[in-house]
Formats: sequence, C-alpha cells, structure tokens
Amino acid sequence: MAEGCALEMRGISKRFPGTLAVDKVDFSVKHGEIHALLGENGAGKSTLMKVLAGLYHDYTGDILIDGVKKDLFSPSLSKEAGIGMVYQELSLARRISICENLLVGRLPKKNALFIDRKKAVGQSRELLARVGLETLDPTLDVSEVSQCDAQLIEIAKVLGASPSILVMDEPTSALSSEEVQRLFSILRALKEQGLAIVYISHHLAEIFEIADMVTVMRDGRLVDTFPVSETNTAMLVEKMVGEPIQTFYAEGHETVSREEVLRVEDYTRWGFFHHVNFSLHRGEILAICGLAGAGRTEIARAIMSADPVDRGKLFVHDREVRFKSFGDAIRGGVGYLTEDRKVVGLALPQSVRDNVLSCVIDKYRKGILFDPDKHRGLVKKQIEEMAVTPDDPDRQVNSFSGGNQQKILMAKWLAADVDILILDEPTRGVDVSAKATIHNAVRRFAQQGKSVILLSSDLPEIVGLCDRAVVLREGHLIGEIPKAGISEKSLLMAANGEGEYVHAG
Repeated sequence: MAEGCALEMRGISKRFPGTLAVDKVDFSVKHGEIHALLGENGAGKSTLMKVLAGLYHDYTGDILIDGVKKDLFSPSLSKEAGIGMVYQELSLARRISICENLLVGRLPKKNALFIDRKKAVGQSRELLARVGLETLDPTLDVSEVSQCDAQLIEIAKVLGASPSILVMDEPTSALSSEEVQRLFSILRALKEQGLAIVYISHHLAEIFEIADMVTVMRDGRLVDTFPVSETNTAMLVEKMVGEPIQTFYAEGHETVSREEVLRVEDYTRWGFFHHVNFSLHRGEILAICGLAGAGRTEIARAIMSADPVDRGKLFVHDREVRFKSFGDAIRGGVGYLTEDRKVVGLALPQSVRDNVLSCVIDKYRKGILFDPDKHRGLVKKQIEEMAVTPDDPDRQVNSFSGGNQQKILMAKWLAADVDILILDEPTRGVDVSAKATIHNAVRRFAQQGKSVILLSSDLPEIVGLCDRAVVLREGHLIGEIPKAGISEKSLLMAANGEGEYVHAG
C-alpha cells in the first residue's frame, strides 16, 4: 500500500465491443488530496471512474481501498466501500421533492410504515447547508429549482452518504462563478477532513486553483501523473491531445454587415426578463451575457416559442413574426442548440444519421414519406466537418462520449441550414480539442453570412468568438460591449452591474 493512499487502482482495464476503453491504468489518491483526472472526451477517464462506481462487473485489475482489495462489481458494493460519485449528468428525480432526493434509500421512519417527515426535512436542511443552500425549501420538487441549484443538491445528496472517497465529474458545468467558489470552499473543507477527492474537469483554470495532483489520460491509457505545481496550461493541453496547440481562440475574418437579421423590441416575460431590446446583424456572433439566473436561456426559449412572452415584438429579416411552435421557428430560419443535450437536444437511443437529419425531415419529405438514405451525403459531410469519432452514421448516439455527442448536436443544427443559430452553452463539458472543433464550426457559419447568438458562461469563449456582447442582469438588459471592449474583466464587471459599458439608471 502506498503511504496515505485512500484509493489505489492497479492495472485497470475495461473493454467494450470493438473498443479497449481503459488499458491497464494505474491511479491512486491519498487521504486529504484533491487529484485532478484530465483527458479529452473519450480518453477513458469517465469509464475508469465508472469502474470505481461499480457500474461494470467485467473490468480487470485490482482496486484497493485503504490497502484492502475490493471487488466493486455493483454500485451498492462501491457505496459500501465509501465511494461517492457526483456525475456530470444529474441523477435527481425531477418529479419528487428535494428532501426525497437527498435521502433516497434512507428516509427516517416513525415506524415500519410511516416516514418521519419532520426529521427528514431537518436532515435535508443540514445537507443543503453544506452546499450553501440553507434557504432552499426541501419540500420543493426538484423540477422547480434552477440547474445550478440542482447541481448543488446532487453534491449534497452524495455527501449525505458520508463517503471517504469523493469523485466529481464536471461538477461546475452548471454553476455560476460565485457558486464555483462556494463549491471550492466546500471541497477545501472536505480535504481538511481527510477525504480523498477525484476531480474531473475540462476547465484547466479550475485545476490550478483547486487540485494538488493531476493525472492525464489519452486513448484509454495513462499518460502521466505529477503535482499541479509542476505544470502549466500549455503542458497539460499537449499531454491531453498529444501535440502542442497554440490557441483555441484564433482571430476570425471580419464578417459582420450592417444588415439586421433579428430584432427584439420590449421583449418581456414577467418574472424572467423585462423590456429587453437588442438586434443581431448578418455575419455577427452576438453574446448575451449575464450571471446565472439573468434570463439568457429564457429569452432564447421565448424567441423559439418554447416559452410564452407577455409583451414585445420579434422581427426576423425586418418582418414581425409570431412563431407558433419550435418547429415553426426552425421553418422561419431560426435554430436553437440547447444547453441540455441529453434530455432535449438529442435522441440518445437513435443513430447519428437520425439525429443529424431530425431538423430537416419537414424540408425533404414527400408527403408523409421521408427516406434518410437519400441524404447520406449531408450526414457524411456534417460528421466529417465536426470530426465525430468514430464517424459511423449508423451508431447509436448514447454510445459516444459526451464531447462527441455535443459535436453531433452541432452537426444536427448545421444540417438544418438555418440563417440564425442560438447556441446555449455549446462547449459545456467538452475537452479542449472538441471545443476548438465547435469554435471553428461557429466561425465558418458566420463567415457564410449567417448569424449566431451565443449564450455562454465561458468568458474566454466569448472574448475569442464574439463581435459584440449585450449584458443581462436580473432579467434586464443593462449594457452593451463592442468587440474592442470585450474582455474577461469587462464582462465580469458588466454582469455585476459595474463598469463603463453599463447604462446609467
């Protein structure tokens, strides 16, 4: 047993049909250590952690917890061994209360038949307080809380089982910058208590802020393990992708014209956004910025008629429109890449071909008939441009890594051939290589004279891609930043209601 090791994984391998996803990987974490696990989508890091979580009974190799060999062939065995998993895709049940989610499987009872609801609410409040949600009502349904709060509830749920080893897979993907700092405070406290923490993230800045050690995987194999203090961003990127990458935010060509393609006037949905006015020009990439809860996604959904508006007007190509449905908006030349690819964006059990063609069925069908085989060229072109790996149009989407699923979602909207594309967190939870692929696709889209509205919490992404930014705060548009003024500092200040680009009053 290595000194102070809470977890040792020795020679771990996991094979899927046709793929060796994890190939004889050694990985260890000490008590009181935050150990980052990095790699591109498909590198094998999530599969390695799913082995630890007991999701596979056919892995090979040895797992030692505090020096004792454990066979973790089921999730229950993993939990009994002290493993706590916080997955990127939330496991909360949306139609039951926060309390029931937090205490699932261990709700306190008055007797054999009845739940002690008062005690359950009290225990839930204690767990919520651990993640800074002490003001949240535990009796609310999970469906009533924001994505950010749901992420923190998921973390509280896992902490409720008192794990000794905590694995966090992209835990900040739905959190605002303030909530990220709150999470880091929680992790530092857990580290002081002696927990071993495995931290998976594609945000390299987070690694340097929170982690002690870092392990890099590529193509299912271990690349290297070293202290975070002995590395830098360029070194980590090179180890992840196998070659140096100079920049992911290369300058694009000037494509913006004066022609207005979309305009909202006095756009209002009471309680979500109020009296919002902005326009979008041909060839422009426009960012709508703001802190979590500012109303960015709500405006996008309203433009697509996924949500109602109470007042205001929407103009597309200088003509007032009132889309009757999401499909009507697509037929009107407006598309929307959702932030939730698994629930809303993709049909996971279906093939890449079916997903890529899903928005063009109305366009290409003859009566009630649609033959996807006639559009093989379109599918092939899109998955090649988005570098989907493997490039098999007949493969089910749920068999791809998260980054490749995001590229498939982007391919779907590029195939839709809309004039205006709204992108909601298009690179959330993807690796640096997939991010570069998506960014290049966005630039090509704009260079073709089409237009983009970008909703992103990734400030370097906005700085690198956007021609202009409008800023929302608490549902109100409070400022506009020209391309020359866009920087991480100006975006943060404006989102907090400060700086030269915020309108007076």
